[in-house]
Amino acid sequence: HASSVHQDHCGLFLFFSFPVVLLHALGLESYMKNKLQLHSILDIGLDCLQDKPAQSLKDLPWRFLRSLMMASATARDTRYMQNHTEFNHETLRNTNFPRCQVNCEIHPLDLIITVLHCSDGLLQQEIFYKMAQCQFPDPLLLQNNDTNQCMLMLWAMRDIVKKWRPHSLASTRGFCEESIVLANMPLMSFVRLGKCGLSKSQILNKVFSNPQQHHDFFVHSEMDGGNVLRTVSDGLVEIMWYLPYGKKNIDIFTEPVAIANLRGDSSSFQSQVSFLGEVSSGVFIFFDSTLPKNYKVLSQLKHIKEKVVLIAVSYENTEKDTMVHLTKLAWRDSVIFKNKQMNDAQFVMSLRQAITSVLQNTPKVRINDMPKTAAKYGIAIDEERTACQNGKKLAEEITCQIRDIPQYKKSELPRQGDILKKLAKLEKEECRLLKAGDQPIEHYRSKLSADKKKLREEQNRSQIATSMYWFITALSSLDKEGRFYFLKWMRLNLDARARKDLSVFQNQYKAKCCNLKENMKDIAKLDEAISNCSLGIEHFMREMGQIYEATFSLSEIEEFCEQFSYLPSLGANLLLDGFPLELVDGDASHIPVRWITDVLMALHSNVNQNSRVLVVTILGVQSTGKSTLLNTMFGVQFAVSSGRCTRGAFMQLIKIKEDLKKELNCDFILLLDTEGLKSPELAQLEDSYEHDNELATLVVGLSDVTVVNIAMENSTEMKDILQTVVHAFLRMEDIGKKPKCQFVHQNVGDVSAHEKNMRDRRNLLQQLNEMIKVAARMEKKQEQVIFTDVIEYDAEENNWYVPGLWHGTPPMAPVSTGYSETVFEFKKSLIEIFEGMQVNLERHGSA
Repeated sequence: HASSVHQDHCGLFLFFSFPVVLLHALGLESYMKNKLQLHSILDIGLDCLQDKPAQSLKDLPWRFLRSLMMASATARDTRYMQNHTEFNHETLRNTNFPRCQVNCEIHPLDLIITVLHCSDGLLQQEIFYKMAQCQFPDPLLLQNNDTNQCMLMLWAMRDIVKKWRPHSLASTRGFCEESIVLANMPLMSFVRLGKCGLSKSQILNKVFSNPQQHHDFFVHSEMDGGNVLRTVSDGLVEIMWYLPYGKKNIDIFTEPVAIANLRGDSSSFQSQVSFLGEVSSGVFIFFDSTLPKNYKVLSQLKHIKEKVVLIAVSYENTEKDTMVHLTKLAWRDSVIFKNKQMNDAQFVMSLRQAITSVLQNTPKVRINDMPKTAAKYGIAIDEERTACQNGKKLAEEITCQIRDIPQYKKSELPRQGDILKKLAKLEKEECRLLKAGDQPIEHYRSKLSADKKKLREEQNRSQIATSMYWFITALSSLDKEGRFYFLKWMRLNLDARARKDLSVFQNQYKAKCCNLKENMKDIAKLDEAISNCSLGIEHFMREMGQIYEATFSLSEIEEFCEQFSYLPSLGANLLLDGFPLELVDGDASHIPVRWITDVLMALHSNVNQNSRVLVVTILGVQSTGKSTLLNTMFGVQFAVSSGRCTRGAFMQLIKIKEDLKKELNCDFILLLDTEGLKSPELAQLEDSYEHDNELATLVVGLSDVTVVNIAMENSTEMKDILQTVVHAFLRMEDIGKKPKCQFVHQNVGDVSAHEKNMRDRRNLLQQLNEMIKVAARMEKKQEQVIFTDVIEYDAEENNWYVPGLWHGTPPMAPVSTGYSETVFEFKKSLIEIFEGMQVNLERHGSA
């Protein structure tokens, strides 16, 4: 570690101890005790909309976090622009010396480690998730140089889920999907003894990168900031995962493998080396073969000799001398020599061959099983936090009862499903009165009301199941941190179960499809089973909403109304905590109007009536990246059942910081994420077109800005979407509303896309004008109407062309820089649109 202090002409310091001086230089000293929380990163302020370079060391942590939340490949950049005009002004005026100089005085890993130490458990988990998305390695063992103790970052990695296709499944086009901490795969560890004359991390990047898709997974000395002296990150063990695509010409290894990389001289980090020696399938040790002291250290590693591959690095012809030393240690096998005659390409090939050899018949390991080994070597586990353990226990009490998901829903969540579908149809008919026939309208209304009352009475006859009682009790009794951990564990457990069931059903489905004619009935049953195997937090929240609605719909049970009157405040707390809340039931197309209204009223009260909101909605065909667009733009994670697309509509609050409230004239941005239009699951139903129209009309009616998401430049689905959307826009005219619209064309990476598609945009506007006339005719309105009469739309300004999400071929591809940068520009344009808008106060009243 650096023990000297350096001060340059700008008065900036290199750091001699952790954490005090480093924390002070980065402006994070106050966060060692009061940890950074996720909402402090997601809240929108003026700083979130600036894309200028960092101006000082204190800007770097915030730039890192904001860039990471948008999955930017440049998040690890620690350069900043230092303005020199404040000193030595005379010299600058009389010379051609630039007024700004790029500085880089902190190693990227030091920045990441310091931010992690200053973050709470939930933010750490989000950082790990985004780093994995960017194909940055995550810390497996996080070293605290102030206490010299390591921590196994098990909790932080639990949210990472990966997909891959091993070559054993290539012929059937199958794939594996698993939480990375539960995945069973061999672990290869790479360490070094002393200095060895080459960059281990740079070599590893070459080993695990396809020649056509090179990526700097690990930070190395040839990267920006990689040559800066590390002050706190020695002893860090990083982990990444090599996951095959299923193609021989693309994949380097045929099966998945985890890669651990120990930073610093391994002889200084006994606990880390002992831990890796026990959990790894292979340990690759880089060392300078000309230094006698290295052989002394190697002699102490004989207990893991069968796992070790030695990488003897020397640029002198000492191969014979090296073998003499190794023979004395009875260590002649598994040695790779790197000398000046061997170039990097040859060296990388020999390393790959050695790894392939170790992978054959090697034992596999799960990160989830590592805590026992960690405890043996005095390594702490991040999951041992009291709040985390309490949340885990409460969640497992609920999820351990799940045996059969459809049956569980019927017994534990009885107020939804078929009964809610019937209720949704009755409520729609109450508004439309399409089936009244010759009956008097009032008589027909009374009949519908009576039918609704019977269904509500049936709901109320159901006892509150034990699991729902525990769920509500947990939400009402836990503090904010406890709620976070409880709901996270609930989602993790439910998603793991859903992935398991979904995998079984999909394999059965694939087998039955080999003979369609004979298996049509079985395939139909499997279709239903796949739809019913979804179980998420939204189902428990939906049941809570129905308990509230059913109770309050019957005025004669006032004592029960009082008993459940606090439930909306629980929903409001979750919204304020940043959790999504279901607006439209994706299974029954039902809107629990009273529940949503009272939740928003409770929210209004909780924030002292400062609840002015602007609403952003995204619409588009299923699986075109709508949720991904919102998640990248705002750093959120919408609740999506594992293995399934979004169903229904979800809303999530993003807080506006004080410095932007005046310009936007609002306190929150409300994001609405909707299920895809033209869903294959609903296409076979008679009312699928009506369902899409209803959903589009609802969310457009609630929105200030509607984002229409379209995959590809000239996608065939464009016309279908637009037909649905124009009906929704036209209906807004009835309530005197003229919403704004933005079209996002996904997977368009050509720099000339905007110019080349000028004619297409003009044709698009013509299509919209024709469609709006047809829609006006269908809605029995004036036909002499054009698209811009009902919506604010500029063909030049309101079309965005976004490159593809991935830079290369998944699963090893990072997020494209072009994607994250374009989405950031789109986000800024949305905020600019908001700045001039008239905001309706207390929009929850119209919900």
